Amino acid sequence: MSKFYKVIAENRKAYYDYNIIETYQAGIVLSGSEVKSLRLGKINLKDGFARVESGEIWLYNTHIGTYERSSDKLDPYRQRKLLLKKQELRKIIGRVAERGYTLVPLKVYFSGDWAKVDLSVAKAKKKYEKKEKLIRKNADKEIERALKGNRL
Repeated sequence: MSKFYKVIAENRKAYYDYNIIETYQAGIVLSGSEVKSLRLGKINLKDGFARVESGEIWLYNTHIGTYERSSDKLDPYRQRKLLLKKQELRKIIGRVAERGYTLVPLKVYFSGDWAKVDLSVAKAKKKYEKKEKLIRKNADKEIERALKGNRL
């Protein structure tokens, strides 16, 4: 990643629902009005996912709001092509071909003038894994509160 980047949107729910295996930086093919909407922060990654189709990776279910002053009215949920290096593309395609792995967008940001997305190869967590994590987190909070109480 370059030194200067501005995060537009982050998919925090992905960290809860998935075990993140690898993360890649990909460019997004957008129209001019979509770029303007991104600069205004009109994007939602919550239900977004990516899929491999005929040797290319496409981003689905990612809502980019329409730009009010634009004359072209595009579908906010349309699929968008992701740009990756050929070697990264092969690695991702091989990993996603394995059972249980999926592609999830983690965040969208501007690196200089270019819109980028952090795309991760992830494996879905089971319900009991999510529950264990919550229990562990609550226990850690209780311990911290107890230690804080003893200090006073």
